[in-house]
Amino acid sequence: MKEEILKKVEQVDFEKSGGLIPAIAQDFKTKEVLMLAYMSKESLIKTLEGDTAWYYSRSRDELWNKGATSGHLQYVKEIKLDCDNDTLLLLVEQVGAACHTGNRTCFYKDL
Repeated sequence: MKEEILKKVEQVDFEKSGGLIPAIAQDFKTKEVLMLAYMSKESLIKTLEGDTAWYYSRSRDELWNKGATSGHLQYVKEIKLDCDNDTLLLLVEQVGAACHTGNRTCFYKDL
């Protein structure tokens, strides 16, 4: 692991929430909120090492590369860390739909 990546990962407080932190994906151009997922240290490292987003699936208990099977990849342009060091904002270029339902965003329903 590169030293630069390790320094970035060490800034994040994964322990506060049991090893997984919320990661919000937002379109880097339009600023539309696309989805909320969770990241582990390992998924953040894989994201920082490459150019696409990796998350941790709580239901499948495994890492997943967003869009690897559907082709709806998220190309990461920038990652921001919140003031408490326990939530990430990924500014991404979304290819196709972000939501598993086929919608562009997971936030398409009114309450």
